[in-house]
Amino acid sequence: MAVPPSTYPRRLLPLFLGLFQGALLLFFALFVTYDEPSAQVEDTNLVANQVYSTFPFFQDIQVMLVVGLGLLLTFLPRYGFSALTHNFLLLNFSMQWALVLQGLLHHFHHGQIHLDLHRLLISVFAAVTVLISVGAILGRASPCQLLVMATCEIPIYLASEWVIVTCLGVLDVGGTITIHVFSCYFGLGVSKALFGATQQPLHPKETPTTSSDLMSLVGTLILWVFWPSFVAVPCQPGDAQHRAILNTLLAMSAGAITTVVASSLLERDGKLSPGHLQNGSLAGGVAIGAVADMAVPPAAALALGSLSAAACVLGFRFLTPLLARKLTLHDQCGIHNLHGLPGILGAAASVVAVLVAPKDTPGSQPSQLSPALCQAAGLAVALGAPLLAGLLTGAALRLPCLARPPERLCFDDSLYFKIHDQAESPGPDGSAEEEALALKEQV
Repeated sequence: MAVPPSTYPRRLLPLFLGLFQGALLLFFALFVTYDEPSAQVEDTNLVANQVYSTFPFFQDIQVMLVVGLGLLLTFLPRYGFSALTHNFLLLNFSMQWALVLQGLLHHFHHGQIHLDLHRLLISVFAAVTVLISVGAILGRASPCQLLVMATCEIPIYLASEWVIVTCLGVLDVGGTITIHVFSCYFGLGVSKALFGATQQPLHPKETPTTSSDLMSLVGTLILWVFWPSFVAVPCQPGDAQHRAILNTLLAMSAGAITTVVASSLLERDGKLSPGHLQNGSLAGGVAIGAVADMAVPPAAALALGSLSAAACVLGFRFLTPLLARKLTLHDQCGIHNLHGLPGILGAAASVVAVLVAPKDTPGSQPSQLSPALCQAAGLAVALGAPLLAGLLTGAALRLPCLARPPERLCFDDSLYFKIHDQAESPGPDGSAEEEALALKEQV
């Protein structure tokens, strides 16, 4: 008996995830293990110190990604369930996928992959790139499209990160270049290829409400509080980690104040824009990552935080409408303003910091280029490679079997969730809308 078309939307996502989790379960059973416990007291103490020093940072980062970033994405009033859940789903999916790929590429010895907290943390960093990139197409893509996007992005990120850090020796402890710039331009490439040359009109469900903007601002505050942990955890414990925390706090504090100033000046009546506050307050944390552990003066951290926040607010006010009009580039969450522009500023600051730094500054430089040229080359890789890969991925996401939602059903939780206040009194077009989505999903 043929499967009714209306059941396709209910089967595609669990089939995809079920096969993925089953394959990973088999892989972990065959190849992944933990280190054997050591009988030496010194080794036991060393492991304990590593756990106690790393796990608090790890917990902070989890709160950032699951709660802070999830709430930040709830500015769409009828897409809150989807934003929170898809963010949580993509984090877990991408982390496990990155664990497998990193294990095979870097930690596969004698037929086994040894898992520890540090490797799990590195996989979480890889997952962050996906969570940022999907902001460009949030609300207009199906869960299956987002999962395929994550499947493609993680290996591209790992390859890019290896070239930038290992081959070029770029100094980027906070992921300004390797995470923020990379994920921004991958997401923009996907958006450009997915939506083509068609300018996306303002959707009636797209305009934020007071309550949705308030929830999003709460997410910003959570991210703001825990951001120093994200930047400092890869640093060597001691002076470098101490500097990273201080520089991040200074940059983000200056960014928060500058955001209020810039937003107020750009509005004719002097009022503040919630969108500016939600994003500009975090721009300093994006930019400072490339120089956070360097011996830069406190004034430099303050200046970089202020410049990045101003660039973010100006980007929302002027650059985003210009790109939409001239390049038909859709950027739903403004990732270019929060991650792209501050990331480029941070990369430029790292070039200057390396130029003026003493010759004995620590950091591996395996290439024959000068340290400043290495930083610039790393930025070029983080701009070009993900943009090209994003264009190819976005073209693949246009396959009908991935169930891109029809335009009238975008930004609506009822497409993916059973909403109780709607279940008892469905709209007159409910069956027609579901049928439209089902037709999109048939292979």
